[in-house]
Amino acid sequence: MAQAVSRRGSDMFLNVGHALDHLFLLIFPTVVLAMAPEFGKTYSELLPLSLGGFIMFGVASLPAGWLADRWSRHGMMTVFFIGIGVAAILTGAARTTWEVAAGITLIGVFGAIYHPVGVAMLVSGRDKVGRVLGINGVFGNLGLASAALVAGAFAHWWSWRAAFIVPGVVAVLIGIAFAVVVPRDRYQPRLTSRRSGGPLPRGLLVRVFAIVLVASICGGVIFNSTTVAMPKVFDERLQSLVSTTLGVGVLIFFVYAIAAMAQLVVGYLIDRHPIRNVFVTVAAMQVLLLFLASGSQQAVMLVVALGMMFFIFGQVPINDAMVAAYTDEHWRARMLSLRYVVSFGANAASVPLIAWTYGATGGFGELFVVLGGMATFMLAMALFYPVRSPRAVPVQA
Repeated sequence: MAQAVSRRGSDMFLNVGHALDHLFLLIFPTVVLAMAPEFGKTYSELLPLSLGGFIMFGVASLPAGWLADRWSRHGMMTVFFIGIGVAAILTGAARTTWEVAAGITLIGVFGAIYHPVGVAMLVSGRDKVGRVLGINGVFGNLGLASAALVAGAFAHWWSWRAAFIVPGVVAVLIGIAFAVVVPRDRYQPRLTSRRSGGPLPRGLLVRVFAIVLVASICGGVIFNSTTVAMPKVFDERLQSLVSTTLGVGVLIFFVYAIAAMAQLVVGYLIDRHPIRNVFVTVAAMQVLLLFLASGSQQAVMLVVALGMMFFIFGQVPINDAMVAAYTDEHWRARMLSLRYVVSFGANAASVPLIAWTYGATGGFGELFVVLGGMATFMLAMALFYPVRSPRAVPVQA
C-alpha cells in the first residue's frame, strides 16, 4: 500500500481538485464556438445546453455537504474526482445535443461535491483561514483560466471532444491516487467551537447570513455571467487582437491567470483586517469596472476585463470567510453547502440571462449594466456587515 502523504500533500490534492472543478464546468463556453458548425446551431441556441450543469452544480451541493458530514469527507472527494472525470469522458463522446446536455448536467452533479466538501476539509482545524482559502482560490481560478486555453487548443488542433476526454482521464487517475495515499480520517471533524464572549445574538446571526445570502446570489450571477460570456465577448470585441478560438483562449488564460492572484491578496487581507473593509472595497471596484465594461472595445476592453475579473475573483474567499467566521466546524460543510446551493443555484440564471440579452441586442453591453446593478446592491449590503468578526476558540467536542 502507498505511503500516506503529509497534510500539505493532502491539501495539494484538494487544491488541484478545485482547479479541475472549474476547468470542467467552463470547457463548454469555449468549445461551443467550435461546436456550432458540427451541430448546425448558433451560439445563443447551443449555450443553454450547459444550463443543467449549472443548476446541478448548485442543487447537488446540499446533499454533498450532508453526506460529507454524515458519512465521509474523504469518500466524497474520491467520488468527486472519479465521477467528474467519467462524466467529462461521456460528454466528449456525445453524438447529439441532448447527449451533450446530459453529459454537462452530470459534470455539474459531481462538480457540486467539491466546494462544500473541499473547502470544509481545507479550513478544518485552522483558526486563520484567509491564506489557505486564497491559495485554494488561485488554483480554482487557474483551472478556470486553463479551461479556455485547453478547450481552445484542443478545438483548434484536434477536436472539441478531446477537450473533455483528456482532462477526464486525468481526473480519474488523480481520484485513484487520492483514495490510496490520503488518510481517510485526516479531515473528519473532531472539534467543535465556542465563540469567545458567549453565544452570539440571534439578530446578529440573521443579519450576517442575510448579507452572505445577498453576496452569494449577486456574486454568483456576476462570477458565472462574466466567465461564461468572456470567450464570446473577446471573440467580438477584441477582433483587432485575436482571430481564432485558440487566440481567444490564450487571452482569457492571460487575464484569468493574473486575476487569480486576487485571492492570495484578499486572503492575506482577510487575516489582517476586518472582513467588512475588504468586502466593501472589492464590491465597490466591481461596480466601477462592470459599468466600464458595458461600452469598452479592443485594447481598452482587455484592460478593463483584467481589472474586473481581478475583483470578481477576489470576492470568492470573502464569502467563504464570512461563513467560516460564524459557524461551528462540526457542521461547517453543511453550512457551506447551503451557501453554495444559493450561489451556484443563482449561477444557473446567468445562462438564460446571457442568451436573452445577446439574442435581443446582439451584444453584451446590457449584460454588463445588469451585472453592475447587482454589484451595486451587493456593495450596499456589504456596508451593514459587522466591523469585527467573532473569534473561534477550539475546544474538545
